[in-house]
Amino acid sequence: MIALSGVRKSFGSNAVLRDVTLSVARGTSTVIIGGSGTGKSVMLKCILGLVAPDAGTITVDGRDVHEGDRDAFLARFGMLFQGGALFDSLPVWQNVAFRLLRGPLKRPAAEARDIAVEKLRRVGLKPEVADRLPAELSGGMQKRVGLARAIAAEPEIIFFDEPTTGLDPIMAGVINDLIREIVTEMGATAMTITHDMSSVRAIADTVAMLHDGVIQWTGPIGEMDAAPDPYLQQFIHGRAEGPIEAVR
Repeated sequence: MIALSGVRKSFGSNAVLRDVTLSVARGTSTVIIGGSGTGKSVMLKCILGLVAPDAGTITVDGRDVHEGDRDAFLARFGMLFQGGALFDSLPVWQNVAFRLLRGPLKRPAAEARDIAVEKLRRVGLKPEVADRLPAELSGGMQKRVGLARAIAAEPEIIFFDEPTTGLDPIMAGVINDLIREIVTEMGATAMTITHDMSSVRAIADTVAMLHDGVIQWTGPIGEMDAAPDPYLQQFIHGRAEGPIEAVR
């Protein structure tokens, strides 16, 4: 479904992606791990065509991400942003239905609201939440609203950027379970960026570790713990000593 080959991207003298090659199978959940500043978010932006790589190719469903109708291309994606990225001035239902109220996916307002309420129900929020403002919700509820928005337009591909950041362990577990259930139900192809190893174990079919601008290791989640790669082992166990230098 998604294929990157020899992708490179630099910002001035800072080479963020040096030679990224990765394949994501249709209908699977791939989790990208790696330290802060290793280029995980840049890689997602390249896949979306928001950042142009300096070299290499990126295809979605066999087609280059820079070819064809941009609106139609982006309509295939849903995204759960790290900080929620909800619009403070809009009620919850309009946040969830944002893409359904404008652009190529536009629906009548009443229909868009009904869809929003149903997606809120799917993530465990009651209908009365629909008319509240984001500031009236807890962090966990805001994250659920973001998840409802990500799935509102029934996307084929969903990106999750640090989905459990800032949540307590119980709510993080709830969000992980919801992501796993929803991706399975929808048959969507999912890519997740996270530092949270509990999230990795809960939602990944495949794990890929990005380090120093390359995919250091990739494989099924069931092979991760026994993999001999020292970079991977240092990261997943949070060890201070190892080939990855800790910034002091």
